[in-house]
Amino acid sequence: MDSPASSSSTAPGVAPAVPQSSRTETTPTLIDIQNVDFAYGDTKALHDITLQIPEKRVTAFIGPSGCGKSTLLRCLNRMNDLIDGAKVERGSIKIRDIDIYRPDVDVIELRKRVGMVFQKSNPFPKSIYENITYGLRLQGESNKARLDEVVERSLRGAALWDEVKDRLHTSGLGLSGGQQQRLCIARAIAVAPEIILMDEPCSALDPIATAKVEELIHELKEKFTIVIVTHNMQQAARCSDGTAFFYLGKLIEYAETQTIFMNPGNPQTEAYVSGRFG
Repeated sequence: MDSPASSSSTAPGVAPAVPQSSRTETTPTLIDIQNVDFAYGDTKALHDITLQIPEKRVTAFIGPSGCGKSTLLRCLNRMNDLIDGAKVERGSIKIRDIDIYRPDVDVIELRKRVGMVFQKSNPFPKSIYENITYGLRLQGESNKARLDEVVERSLRGAALWDEVKDRLHTSGLGLSGGQQQRLCIARAIAVAPEIILMDEPCSALDPIATAKVEELIHELKEKFTIVIVTHNMQQAARCSDGTAFFYLGKLIEYAETQTIFMNPGNPQTEAYVSGRFG
């Protein structure tokens, strides 16, 4: 599968829209972000972000706290709409060439297509089975055979089936932290999204649970496009195909992950990934 290749900025804070592939064929763009400015009230959080995210790849957003990476992630399924005064002031975000901020876009349908896994695992206070089927029941699905099929497929997809298949009707809150996070991933994929957003999904997990989630991310990209926000440089290097570095609300550099960590084109990127600040 193609990987984004190195692109260097001509000046600090200027980044290419999409890393160029070193091969003739390129992976199709799924998410096209063009010239986006975003603000919380009078506070500008994102400045002129232009970025193209390929289909069925893992793209990591890195940068110090407050740099705008989680804000941009939440723009991709309009979670920021839930915050008073938060708005895209300029630019567009398109998924499959449809501007998701168009007035006629159904936000509920959008969030079915673009699932979200949060920093802190948040299983519902229900059984494991009901956690997985919750979204489908909201859509009106009541066929037990269909629900059973989705539960097994989603838990297998989240590498959790063998661990919980004999306790599906016990509370999801009784699982370990790592299992709870994988349950949340299973819940996200149960409604068959195209895109899975992950905001620091391993920050509260121990190293063993983190390794399992990272392995799962690698497997899930065969079916889903994944965008992950992480403060963990090693995790970004292990998990992602492409990496975007943000600083003070600006996209500084976007390139193949190996390039970002081994041969970045921008001195700010080099300083961050080498631990000189952040």
